[in-house]
Parts: sequence; C-alpha cells; structure tokens
Amino acid sequence: MTPATRTFRENTRTALGDAKLAKALSGLPTGLVAQRAAAKARVPEFETLRTAARDIRDHTLANLDAYLSAFADKAEAAGVRIHWAADAAEARTVIAHIALERGARLVAKGKSMISEEIALNAYLETLGLEVFESDLGEYLVQIRNETPSHIIVPAIHLSRDDVEADFRRHHTHLPPDRDLATPEALVAEARTVLRARFLAADIGITGANFLIAETGSAIIVTNEGNGDLSAHLPKTHIVLASIDKVVPTLSDAATLLRVLARSATGQDMTAYTSLLTGPRLDTDPDGPGECHIVILDNGRSEMLRSGLGEALRCIRCGACLNHCPVYNAIGGHAYGWVYAGPIGAVLTPAFLGADQASDLPSASSFCGKCEEVCPVRIPLTGLMRTWRERSRATSGSRLQRWTLAAWSFVARRPRLYHAATRVGIAMLSAFGRSRGAFRRLPFARGWTASRDFPAPQGRTFQQLWNERERGVPR
Repeated sequence: MTPATRTFRENTRTALGDAKLAKALSGLPTGLVAQRAAAKARVPEFETLRTAARDIRDHTLANLDAYLSAFADKAEAAGVRIHWAADAAEARTVIAHIALERGARLVAKGKSMISEEIALNAYLETLGLEVFESDLGEYLVQIRNETPSHIIVPAIHLSRDDVEADFRRHHTHLPPDRDLATPEALVAEARTVLRARFLAADIGITGANFLIAETGSAIIVTNEGNGDLSAHLPKTHIVLASIDKVVPTLSDAATLLRVLARSATGQDMTAYTSLLTGPRLDTDPDGPGECHIVILDNGRSEMLRSGLGEALRCIRCGACLNHCPVYNAIGGHAYGWVYAGPIGAVLTPAFLGADQASDLPSASSFCGKCEEVCPVRIPLTGLMRTWRERSRATSGSRLQRWTLAAWSFVARRPRLYHAATRVGIAMLSAFGRSRGAFRRLPFARGWTASRDFPAPQGRTFQQLWNERERGVPR
C-alpha cells in the first residue's frame, strides 16, 4: 500500500463530505464505546488492572532483549523455527521463501496489522501466490481492494447493503437469486466460501497478540475462530509478530487479556483465545506439520531509543480510535496508512518518517479521552505533542517557524505577554462586541468557516483577576 499521509487534509475533506461514512461511524458511541463502559463497570478493579498492564509492558520493554531471547529459546525447544527480520523487506522475503520452498499456491491469512504494515499480501501476490483474508472484516475490505479502516473492525465504514452488493459481485458462482437480506445470511455465505478455502490452503499466516517468553507460545485472539483455522489446517503455519509483542509469563498475558477484550469490544474475554506452541506432535490429532515465527523490528528499536517507547505498550484494542472525536468524524482511511486515530498519529511518523505524516499529530483536539481509556495508559497526547514539536522544528514552513518563534519569545516574557494580550483582546472586543461573535476572522478561517468565534468582552482574565484582588468593582 502506498502511504497517502501527505494528503491527509484532502482525505479529511473527502471524509467529512461522505454521508455514508458519517452514518457508519455514528454507531460508535452506542456500540463499542458503550460496550467498553459496561464491561469496565462489571470489574471494580479495572483501573488497578490498567496500572498493572502498564507496568508489565514497561518492564518488558525495558528488558526486551532478554525476553526475546528467552522466548526464542523456548519456541525453538518446542520445534519452532525463529526468523529475525530487521525491516519490512526482510520479513516479506523470509515469508515468501518459506512459502515458495514448499510449493505453496494458496495462503490463508488470519487478521494481522503487522502484515498490513509490511504490505505482505501484495508482495506474495506478485510472486504468484493467492492470499485470502479469513477474518470477515478483512475479507470484505480485501474483495473491495481497500485497506482496513479500524484496528479491530476493519470494515466499520461499510453498510449491510455494501456487503450484499460486494458478495453478489464477487461470489458469481452462487445462485443470483439467493437471499442476502439479513446479516445472518451474509455471514453464512462468507462462512461457506471461506471454509472451502481453509481446507485447500497450503500455508497459514497469523499475527500474534502476545508472545510468551515463559513457554515459547504465541497467543491469538479472535471472535470468529478464523485464526485457529488458519493456524491448524494448513501444513505450515507462519506467525508474524513484532518485537514488542513479547510478555514475560502466562500470568502477565492473562492480565493483559483482561483489559484487551474489555477495551476493544466490551467482552469479558474474546471468544477464541488460543495458545499456539510449536508444530503438531505425533500424539496430536491435528495441527500444522511445521511452524515458523518471524519476529519483526521495523523501526521499533529506534522508537525505544528516541523516547517514543511508551507507544509500544499498545495492545491494539482500538479504544483510542473509538473515543476520539477526530476519528469519529473522518474514519480510518483519511489517515492514509495502516494505523489510524491517536495511536496512528504516533506510530505512523515513527514508521514512515515525520515528513510523510506531519499532519497526523495535529489531528487531535487534545481532549485526552484517548489516554483516559487506553488499557495500558499510553500518554498519547504527550507523544503527539512530541511529534508536533519535532515536525515543526524540521518540516514546518518558514512562516510557521517564524510564527512559533515569535510566540515563544512573547510567551516567555510575562510583562510583554500581558501587554500583548491586553491589546489583542481590546481590539477584538472593539470590532466584535456589537455582533457578539466573529463569522470571519483573519488567520482563523478554518475555525470560523463552520462555527462562530465568540467576541471577547474587553478585558483579559488576568485583568479581571487583578481587579478582583484589589477590590475594584466590576
């Protein structure tokens, strides 16, 4: 996928004018947001769990090399082949080599944001392999040649009518007069189509929610069981995971799972939570004959070194997207790459470069809701502020840099600041008091184009406070 983050402003204008998208996103407050609130209310110790989850992630990231080494040793002892990939190209090459060496033709994919990050499907298809997404949402966006618009609900931007039209267009081998009027009928059709492909797949590829250093296991969570089918039915299973997915123990993973499902979908536990430890043993009734785990860095080590490591606590629950007023207005595709919402505004500049995503950290009202709901307490607003500072210092226009330098000069000198604000407030009050608000204001057209800008009342807060302290009647 070609990143389109440089066109974020254009993407945003398009999204804001899309009535169908607005209708699709309007269900978030009564859907995932309400479900999370209800799930949290059922667990009195939820805030304590969040703190524990944060501490587990911080401890692991601070000792990442030791836990990755321990995981690799345990996994290899269980019969897994471990592959280390420094970047996306190396990960793609490793996976392609495994598939081609085994003469694979059909690949079953479990849902994986990391595979989206490295554009794995497109690469494998250029080598002649057929790849099908087995998660229903991912399958829907795949047959539309789109990318996921949400971390956990990839097709949140689609309506039932959209899905029916796509199935009729894509599933031409089925009777044209079949009834697809209900969600149940659509799910049944997807199940029928995908089940045959599971049975024919040569390679299964999944992500991993967690890698357990204690046991060498990979944990995947799904609500459809597609991850298990992708892992167990093909002869070869490949796990693609980033270095930050490792956790020390099964007990630590249990704590993280308790906050993951509740934060993501409002469930107490995801329907299918599977621990995968190596290939099938001789005594096992099923499972893959061989298992490979590809562990990817792709910029994460640099994030740890550069002071952005707190973002790597993320367990991909999507709560920050669900509660973000910006995401709720424009959806995921406007962000132009794999990760959307507040976490995307932090991760995308780190992975693609600040020059490729300079607008994303500014796509926030800084209301702080994302931090309030994050199950691992990532300081998202602080991290976005860090990117804003770095972006303005390196890629801002000359006018932006001059303006910020002037503001900095004034703001650090209290007397000058108070004098300047008194003059500015007085002028705005004189020009706007008669109308009560500005409909057009120089340098603020983006605001006043859609809302009024209240006119000041003539005195600054500091002036009013000083008058109150001196007992001056108002």
